[in-house]
Amino acid sequence: MLKDYITKTFGIDDKVLELCLDTEKSIRHKFSEIDEISEFNQYKVLRAMQKNNLSDAAFSGTTGYGYNDIGRDKLEDIYADVFNAEAALVRAQIISGTHALTVALFGNLKYGDELVSVAGAPYDTLEGVIGAKRKVKGSLTDYGILYKELPLLKDGTVDIDNIPSVISSKTRLVTIQRSKGYEYRPSLTIDTVKKIIDRVKQIDPNIICMVDNCYCEFADILEPTDVGADLTVGSLIKNPGGGLAPVGGYIVGKKEYVENAAYRLTAPGMGREVGPSLGVTTSLLQGLFLAPNVVNSGLKTALFAAAVFERLGYECMPKVNEPRPDIVEAIQLKNAENVIAFCGGIQAGAAVDSFVKPEPWDMPGYDCQVIMAAGAFVQGSSIELSADAPMKEPYTVYMQGGLTWFHGKIGIITAVDKMYKAGLIKI
Repeated sequence: MLKDYITKTFGIDDKVLELCLDTEKSIRHKFSEIDEISEFNQYKVLRAMQKNNLSDAAFSGTTGYGYNDIGRDKLEDIYADVFNAEAALVRAQIISGTHALTVALFGNLKYGDELVSVAGAPYDTLEGVIGAKRKVKGSLTDYGILYKELPLLKDGTVDIDNIPSVISSKTRLVTIQRSKGYEYRPSLTIDTVKKIIDRVKQIDPNIICMVDNCYCEFADILEPTDVGADLTVGSLIKNPGGGLAPVGGYIVGKKEYVENAAYRLTAPGMGREVGPSLGVTTSLLQGLFLAPNVVNSGLKTALFAAAVFERLGYECMPKVNEPRPDIVEAIQLKNAENVIAFCGGIQAGAAVDSFVKPEPWDMPGYDCQVIMAAGAFVQGSSIELSADAPMKEPYTVYMQGGLTWFHGKIGIITAVDKMYKAGLIKI
């Protein structure tokens, strides 16, 4: 009955559906591994809320200065416990992951300090923040902050042995980007993050180790702050917002460094004491509560995509049997036509704007045209099923999210169907 409903209601070709359902059966045994991680994280979040005596008194919002905002402070205490950190800054005033990173960097770096990226070049939008590769007004280098980066090894992994070669007496902060961004390389596991931090701290224990944790929250039972990170940073419209956060970002870690970031976000002398919650605290708390389960769906969707496209003959990262440090699946689709058809299928499978046809466009901050498919309830929310790709060789599409496993599943099926009906793949 279900198969008939899918083929008739969504117009999926019988061959496509048969291939996808058969592939799903082949990976079902791996779902239990994902479930175990999500169950652990659900209890971790639940316990943090219980420990901090969360009550409905926290759900009232504030305006203006936001003094004595009980809910905001309670939210940050809960985040600190979930991430095993000394302090947290969780604010709707942080508009994205890039903004959260910017606040953390500007709050903890001064003129003459050196920033080092040890996981190769950072994500495109952060290059503008740094300003080393192109002149950007207001960037870190514009304010006299130095920058170095350590190239990745040929296999896309971090060159841990050569970290000392880029560390100097001026190095104040090392940034570690866990997720792959638009690089076709393995995202960093918690074990790899620990090895990087341990190596840096051997050189100088006073160097701040900051981890860009976007797309990675709750994909493991540990977070970077569990293995020595001084700062861990991310976006609430990705994993930890659980699909309910309408905006926001977080910075967790050592109290001193979090407070430095807070002084940059608001004003020196005020820091975390101000900042109205504007009535979004309930959404941020409830989103966090749901986040482990939502990430569970995103991980299953990514695994399913890898299994289907490996079976169709495409190169995927990570492969079906490789670790999944984040919710992102990279698929090398070989040509522009495949990318456009795939993204069209993801868009067609959305609940929002399913009638829209995504097309490549000149997006600010990127060196080529980019195509993005995202039928999201929250604009730009990549915990919701989405896909994007820079339109250049090797035409790799980066797919992530899925608020529910069943939506992620039909989204992938629709993408394959689009490609099949366009004559781009054979089954």
